[in-house]
Order: sequence, then C-alpha cells, then structure tokens
Amino acid sequence: MKDIYINKFKQNVKIINIGEYYASNKSEGIATILGSCVSACIYQEDGKIGGMNHFLLPGDFRDEEIFLSPVARYGMWAMELLLGELIKLKVDRSKLKAKIFGGADIIANTSSNIGQNNIRFIKAFLEMENIPVVSSDLGGRSARKLFFFPQTGKVLVKKVIQNLGNISSIEEKYRERARMEI
Repeated sequence: MKDIYINKFKQNVKIINIGEYYASNKSEGIATILGSCVSACIYQEDGKIGGMNHFLLPGDFRDEEIFLSPVARYGMWAMELLLGELIKLKVDRSKLKAKIFGGADIIANTSSNIGQNNIRFIKAFLEMENIPVVSSDLGGRSARKLFFFPQTGKVLVKKVIQNLGNISSIEEKYRERARMEI
C-alpha cells in the first residue's frame, strides 16, 4: 500500500493493489485501478467511516458453490478482512452501505469469466450480509480508476481504455500465483 498526497483533493490517498484493503475514519482517500478485479467501497453513511478492498477471484464456480469453492476464498477473505477493519473502527453494521465496481472483461484468451464471477460473488455476498448496494459500475470492457472518500462515501470513477494490456498482465500474474496456492 502506498500513501500519496493528491493536491487536487487536498488530502492523502492510500493506493491499494490486488489483495489489499484499507479502512479509515480519517479525512483521506483510497484509490485503486481495476480490470476484472472488483472493489467494494463500504461505508457508514452518517458515521464518517469506510473502507475499500481490491480482489481477484481466480477460476470458475457454479452458483451453489460460490461460498464453498476454494477459489472463492479470496473474495470472501477480502470482504471479511474489510468488514473486520470497519468493526474495529466502531462502525454500526446496520447502517452500512456499499458501492461496487470492476469486473471488466479485459483478460484476453481466457474462458474463465473472471469479471462475471467477481460480480456474481460480490452481489451474493453483500445480499447475504444485508448490506445494500447503493451504486455500482460493473462489467464491460474498460478498466476503472477509483477514488473513494470514506468520510463522505463519495466515489469518483474514471474509465481507462489505454494500458489495458498492462492491467491484464498484472491480473494474469496474480491469478497464476493464486492458482499455485490452491
């Protein structure tokens, strides 16, 4: 995780990568770039607390296996870690809201439907946890650059068309590393 100051926002921004998460009750932002990965921005609307994760679910699974499959553990782990951090910050679970992003189809020559599996997982997880999704930008063929501001729940999204090969390459390397762990 990298911490940078962005003059445009006049605050520090934590940059998270695949497999990372961050929660805060301070006036700071959280940013990431997504391809087929998904980020959940979860916040307490009136509590000035929120966090973001960034995960890639490697592999395929059927609907009934979404929470049992060993490959789903990465998304499950990312969500549980983020919720745990929010609880440490004294969030009121009954007031949580979610904004979800990512799941693009950017990895060439694969039939694994990583983006679609990520989308199915995050929607099912949030429904199971009774966390309403108030906003989303999912699927498609464009990567996304996100800036999330936990104090307000605001998210800025910019579609990224150039450099998809670089994002795809990073995701593919992470996916290969994760496959070896299973």
